Amino acid sequence: MKYEQLGRSGLQASRLVLGTMNFGTHADERDSFEIMDRAIEAGFNFFDTADVYGGAAHPGLTEEIVGRWLQKSGHRDRVILATKVFGRMSPDINDRGLSAFHIRRAVEASLRRLGTDHIDLYQMHHIDRSAPFEEIWQAFDTLIGQGKITYIGSSNFAGWHIASAAEAARERHMLGPISEQSHYNLLTRAVESEVLPAAQHYGVGVIAWSPLAGGALAGGDGVRRREATGESEPLAHALRQWFEFCRALGREPGHVALAWLLQRPGVHGPIIGPRTPAQLDSAVRALEIEFSEAELARLDDIFPGPGGPAPESYAW
Repeated sequence: MKYEQLGRSGLQASRLVLGTMNFGTHADERDSFEIMDRAIEAGFNFFDTADVYGGAAHPGLTEEIVGRWLQKSGHRDRVILATKVFGRMSPDINDRGLSAFHIRRAVEASLRRLGTDHIDLYQMHHIDRSAPFEEIWQAFDTLIGQGKITYIGSSNFAGWHIASAAEAARERHMLGPISEQSHYNLLTRAVESEVLPAAQHYGVGVIAWSPLAGGALAGGDGVRRREATGESEPLAHALRQWFEFCRALGREPGHVALAWLLQRPGVHGPIIGPRTPAQLDSAVRALEIEFSEAELARLDDIFPGPGGPAPESYAW
């Protein structure tokens, strides 16, 4: 495993992040426990979950599974435990969002489900346009003072949201966000225009979710779904070139897609969301791959991004 400081914090976190969204829905508790055991053996120390994971019928189920594993394994002190707040957890009108009212309730509920007294990285799962950052940071400051959370992160923020959050925290003399989870892969590169530059400016480490584009970059269900919906021939042509590129490297496409993210400036690493222990074991091979400048240029030819950071990506 490789490790790197997470954003501008002093925290050393594994470059591959164990995502737990499939725990309780696509992986039963037994398999989930085995995946986490193997992740520890492979050197993962960064586990990511969210209060809403577990499906509409049982939000919180994934945190409960992670919590039971933490109690059984005794590995709580070895894990950087990250969870999220924002999603609706019940029909109660205030049981959602980033109001101070909801944050206070949500963190207590997550702590109970996770069976721990603190959360290492507490992430805003989405921007809440109805909650000012003054209110949000006041709530987080209280929780940090109480020892219930240590660091703050965000997810699905635009570049200007990252800037707004960081500046509001600075006014309160707080560290501010240290991480941002963004939808980022070879097929989805919009974050390169403004999110990545904002994150780098403020010392925020970017964590990529859906690194395999729903399986499309690994040759799985994502490809078949795109064919079934009749997506454009240019995309099909790009994917054919992609698989040829991976064959020429002698590497599995999924591993190559993860390795590309590991070499992107400002990216801490991708989230691995295994459904089986074998998928977890396989993903670690991405750490072995390094690209030449020519190979990186070829990937830009196959999957053109926005053209670099804004405004040059869309202006002179």
